[in-house]
Amino acid sequence: MGFAKIISKNQNLKMNGLFFTFEGTECSGKTTQIKLVSDKLQKLGFPVIVVREPGGTSLGEQIRSVLKDIQYKDIMTPEAELFLLMASRAQLVREVIKPALSKGIIVLSDRFLDSTIVYQGYGRGLNIDFIRSVGRIATDNIEPDLTFVLQISIAESYRRRSIRNNNNSGVSDRIEESGNDFFLKVESGYRDLAIQEPDRVKIIDAERSPETVAGNIWKYIDELLSKKMEKS
Repeated sequence: MGFAKIISKNQNLKMNGLFFTFEGTECSGKTTQIKLVSDKLQKLGFPVIVVREPGGTSLGEQIRSVLKDIQYKDIMTPEAELFLLMASRAQLVREVIKPALSKGIIVLSDRFLDSTIVYQGYGRGLNIDFIRSVGRIATDNIEPDLTFVLQISIAESYRRRSIRNNNNSGVSDRIEESGNDFFLKVESGYRDLAIQEPDRVKIIDAERSPETVAGNIWKYIDELLSKKMEKS
């Protein structure tokens, strides 16, 4: 039975908080899809918060500005980048995500630990087992219920970035300047994660219309919500 039918039969059903993360290369459409999912969940009566990584807290936003600052392009080491990301994540989990989940709120996050595994592990070449080990501390062992990897080609990512940067006076950030070889490794990393954890990580073709992409994402959310509601 679909979730919409279940909720219409009993509007008083309640459940614990859920954690959905959205991943993908630059300009894959995460912001658009998170808003569409958030709007739909709220219309169905669910409390929702949206966070982003790095960032999501006052401290995290300060770290984000450093990580993206183009002046550090040739200065910041992969190790420094890794620990800055983990610091921002540790603050976000304890200040925002954990309290929200404990209150039954659905949390939608623009990136989480998977980003660090593929960007700093596959992309920068840092040891992935080490990243996971530090990640367990930063996340306090919290894992997403579902992760959506919005997949677009490198060429499409570059096209979208060019349009966005032209609209922003040609400004790009430090991560975007990492080069095609880097992003090919990132793309490979996301594919590997989907193979390793197929129940959690879902690859979504994000080169289709926003409405089509949203529909494909919602199928997985609807299925999970239906199971949760049937058990409640």
